[in-house]
Amino acid sequence: MSKKIYFLSDFHLGAPDHAASIEREKIIVRFLDEIKNEAAEIFIVGDMFDFWYEYKKVVPKGSVRLLGKLAELSDAGIPIHFFVGNHDMWMRDYFQQELNMPVYFEPKEFERNGKLILVGHGDGLGPGDHGYKRLKKVFRNPVSKWLFGILPPVVGMGIAHYMSRRSRAQTGGKEEIFLGEDKEWLIIYCREKLKEKNVDFFIFGHRHLAIDFRLSSTTEEKTGSRYINLGDWIRYYTYAVMEGDQITLRSYTGQDEKIIRR
Repeated sequence: MSKKIYFLSDFHLGAPDHAASIEREKIIVRFLDEIKNEAAEIFIVGDMFDFWYEYKKVVPKGSVRLLGKLAELSDAGIPIHFFVGNHDMWMRDYFQQELNMPVYFEPKEFERNGKLILVGHGDGLGPGDHGYKRLKKVFRNPVSKWLFGILPPVVGMGIAHYMSRRSRAQTGGKEEIFLGEDKEWLIIYCREKLKEKNVDFFIFGHRHLAIDFRLSSTTEEKTGSRYINLGDWIRYYTYAVMEGDQITLRSYTGQDEKIIRR
């Protein structure tokens, strides 16, 4: 039996509260346990946590079930890749040292089964959203990271979780609306990248909407470049799986009808 490659993102563990988060975490861990015997590789594409700051000597409380499962899979020889998202960009070397998990801060290309795949969280890509792009540069600045780190963890984590809840409240249900191919900034980004080189699959998270969009096609049904947004594990519980040279977007909880396919 040929092994499969899995892609999933946007767990946002810690949100909206401890009780809801821990139930969601158990579902994620169950999924990972079910795929462990057939997984050749796993990509986690950002926002694993609703907020994460990697202190030098302190690990934020929570998510022990998930971290333990990732350690088990890694120890079993399954490569796991992690891409930082806008909620967990302040990573250092904890995952690399404890889980043997490479951490990526920018989109990265991978060649798998004869296909070129571009993977990234997706925040700050494409046109517009200049306010966030400026803010991202500030957050990524080592001085900003250091200044936050000198705050006592109880203060820093409290501020961070407050800001995260406020951001979600302001966003509301906007994330659930497909804007159309001319306004979806990640589709625009993908099409610009295709002018530079042929990429078979673009795989992103961040959007919180499960999307499988054909960017270009030939006369054969399953050829052409595609943009796949992985949705989330808050509402859709969606993931992508690569079998052979094809990638399919699915819902673990049977909500495949909610996946936008174009």
